[in-house]
Amino acid sequence: MIAAVCKDVDQPLVLQEVPTPQPGKDEVLIRVKAAALNHRDVWIQKGMYAGLRYPIILGSDCSGIVHSVGSSANEHWIGKEVVVNPGFYWGDREETHSRDFQILGLPQDGSFAEYVVVPESQIHLKPVYMSWEQAAAIPLAGLTGHRALFLKGGVHKGSKVLITGIGGGVALLMLQMAVAVGAEVYVTSSNDEKIEKAVKLGAKLGVNYTISGWHKLFQSAVEGFDVIVDSAAGEGFKNFVDLANPGGRIVFFGGTQGAIGSLNPQKIFWKQLSIFGTTMGSPTSFQEMLHLFEDHQIQPVIHEVYDLKNIQSAMDEMASGKQFGKLVVRITAP
Repeated sequence: MIAAVCKDVDQPLVLQEVPTPQPGKDEVLIRVKAAALNHRDVWIQKGMYAGLRYPIILGSDCSGIVHSVGSSANEHWIGKEVVVNPGFYWGDREETHSRDFQILGLPQDGSFAEYVVVPESQIHLKPVYMSWEQAAAIPLAGLTGHRALFLKGGVHKGSKVLITGIGGGVALLMLQMAVAVGAEVYVTSSNDEKIEKAVKLGAKLGVNYTISGWHKLFQSAVEGFDVIVDSAAGEGFKNFVDLANPGGRIVFFGGTQGAIGSLNPQKIFWKQLSIFGTTMGSPTSFQEMLHLFEDHQIQPVIHEVYDLKNIQSAMDEMASGKQFGKLVVRITAP
């Protein structure tokens, strides 16, 4: 099969012929139709991730057709159109993943290839209304966002929600999910055009966080937020304490801006705030996320679709951070 292989740190992905993997016990072989990029892929390529190994086939998200199954796997899956939950071996606790938890694309070879092997437990029927590209766009980002919003954040109809860094895949899917359930959503971005696009998708208001005192603009326009979801951390995190309503929840799942600066403990305990960290999500969360998309016929935002031969261009676009929506790779297999 043809795969996009990352051979070493800071090396471009190279298309090459590699052996087609074979499904083992309780595994299935998927003929990949489309795969989506995540920042995780860029960090692995740059050597900025734990447990690195090279060469590696990156890619956590995909949609495709079950080609064959291994021993003990159910043969009824053969020929079915599926999406893959990329979080393997979550474990028995809904509260957190197990020590065995893995994400497709490292340490196991991922979806930037014509075929990929995954445990049977990780596949779900592709939403019928979605294209291959749309279905590939939602697994990792949708799962991360769903858990952040609903399990950790407790978002419901009428909640006032602030989502930071709009334009990225997770943030946009959170915007769409929160709007779908009737929440009142606000956003931040460093790009005014992205804010305008977010408003067209249902956001009430957006603020450019590069403006000095940006959080004060929200304070003058909104009487606080019930839930704030962030993926950057850094020095700006302390502003969320001021923006949160009493009893509010602050949820974060990334740290691209580095360590969180000093927080005022008096404000946190007096306002009875809760601060949650979250990573990916459980099989239950994945199933609930798919149901939410299907119930509301949510159309994930796709910035651009690339052919597999141009996958390095997609990686460069992801690294630039200029996209508005998911970057998807169309993969064809014999």
